[in-house]
Amino acid sequence: MATITAPRAAANFPVPGLPEQGSLGVAWGYYNVASAPSAADIIEMCKLPAGATVIDGWVIAADLDTNATETLDLDCGWAANGTDSADPDGFGNFGVLTGDAVAEARPVAGIRLGFANIPQDSGFKTFAAETKVIVTVTAAAATLTAGYLKVIVHYVGGGIATP
Repeated sequence: MATITAPRAAANFPVPGLPEQGSLGVAWGYYNVASAPSAADIIEMCKLPAGATVIDGWVIAADLDTNATETLDLDCGWAANGTDSADPDGFGNFGVLTGDAVAEARPVAGIRLGFANIPQDSGFKTFAAETKVIVTVTAAAATLTAGYLKVIVHYVGGGIATP
């Protein structure tokens, strides 16, 4: 298991600020997957400011596993921040990612998955402290094809009531 820090999650990269009430904030990160990550590897993608309430987001990538029987399995969530406990799949436990083209949605191979779990099941997640958004490799790719992995996080400031 290794922890990999993408450029926008690095210690010296500034944390985005909280937007004004009623405005949307966006945090995003990218990582060039040039060599095969192993199962249990954690990729720190980007940082959220204290007080951010995540309302939606995406995991986007090239078709990173081009084997006929893919095995790449990624989850997206957050690291512990000293106040909030870690939840490695809080934004999505996506299962094995095929990257196959779906003509109606996106006619090329790749991955584009909306956040689920917290936004879908129990509302939204407000973080009490600065927090890193992470992608955890649950199972390695059968045949890695290099490409970029990206995370986009939509958040608001000031907290909102959970429905």
